[in-house]
Amino acid sequence: MSGRELAQIVGPVGVWSMELRGAGKAAVQAAAAELDGLGLRTLWIPGLDGNGAFDDADQLLAAAAHSSVVLGVLGIWGQSADDVTSRVARLDQAHGPRTVVGLGVSDSNTAKSHGLDFGNPIDSMGDYLDGLDAAAASLPASRRLLGAMGPRMVSLAADRTAGIHPFLVPPQYSANQRAAVGPAPLIAPHQAIVLDTDPERARAAARAGVGMFIGFPAYQNNLRRLGYGDSDLVAGGSDRLIDALVAWGSIDDIYKRLREHLDAGADHVAVHVLGGDGIPLAQWRELATGLPSLTNL
Repeated sequence: MSGRELAQIVGPVGVWSMELRGAGKAAVQAAAAELDGLGLRTLWIPGLDGNGAFDDADQLLAAAAHSSVVLGVLGIWGQSADDVTSRVARLDQAHGPRTVVGLGVSDSNTAKSHGLDFGNPIDSMGDYLDGLDAAAASLPASRRLLGAMGPRMVSLAADRTAGIHPFLVPPQYSANQRAAVGPAPLIAPHQAIVLDTDPERARAAARAGVGMFIGFPAYQNNLRRLGYGDSDLVAGGSDRLIDALVAWGSIDDIYKRLREHLDAGADHVAVHVLGGDGIPLAQWRELATGLPSLTNL
């Protein structure tokens, strides 16, 4: 299964949700089953340090019989490559090969907290991929993604995985990376959304949801490569930057942004609803109404 084949499996739109990390709860399982029925059949959950992520994936796969679950992304420091491949093998036994693992290097503090040396991030990720290749259980490159943003990590992803899952990027990033990696790798950006047409409320919800990440050096470096400067990279982000990174407004406004990513070269957009309390079922239902408009893109 190549990046092109994975693109066919995940389709143009999926749901990225922290709420789905509580998959042991009946309400979350019911929500996953409803998403499956609505046609939103790629469920992205943050892998973080790996604690409980595979258990949640197990519950989601059981609840959503036609869906794939993607860890987006799992830090490489909290579990060995052998642990990851063995857990995925058990999921495959129970549910079929419906799990995809996105991987990220996180930061030096995370590595240190696990007693490991961060080193050069490209080399560290390459070593981890070597471990996956050598593991007794198999996790083929076609079922791996990297949470890549910089050009060297993107190149590594194109060479050794199905593609990339970048966070906090506008459609121009999808265009730039498609030009860089060619047609084969999957490009599946995270896209935060706020279903609110009031600019002040929508931007406040956007900043509450993703504003803190704008202060992280890795994201700032990537945004500078895209042409954003000091006046944009203020605490919480300028209005211009927030509007570029977070789609807000009506469902038509949201789908306009999704089409911009897909037209720019992305294969799939992982949609993260911001601004609500608890499981955003109402917003997911509204999101599902626009799916037919993307089938012929």
